Amino acid sequence: VQLQASGGGSVQPGGSLRLSCAASGSSFSINVRGWYRQAPGKERELVAAITNGGSTNYADSVKGRFTISRDIRKNTVYLQMNSLKPEDTAVYYCRWTGWGMEYWGKGTLVTVSS
Repeated sequence: VQLQASGGGSVQPGGSLRLSCAASGSSFSINVRGWYRQAPGKERELVAAITNGGSTNYADSVKGRFTISRDIRKNTVYLQMNSLKPEDTAVYYCRWTGWGMEYWGKGTLVTVSS
């Protein structure tokens, strides 16, 4: 499975962005699809994840502002980010896991600044 993340960019506080993570190759073994982020000088952290059954999990810092979703036909996961804050500035990565394997996409940079 190869993952390609896109959709990052620069936005003002309060703005929105939608990240996409598209997979190529067979993903039948995948059962969790997630987004992580890493801010400068900080460790990588989970932002949101979604299971095959549709259950979602969010970091407390993004609850109510971010929404993770998936399009099974397109083999793509999205992260809708609203009400962005400067502290959301980070490189965002998608990570899919299943059957003891994990796959990471290259990051996409999100910058929130006035």
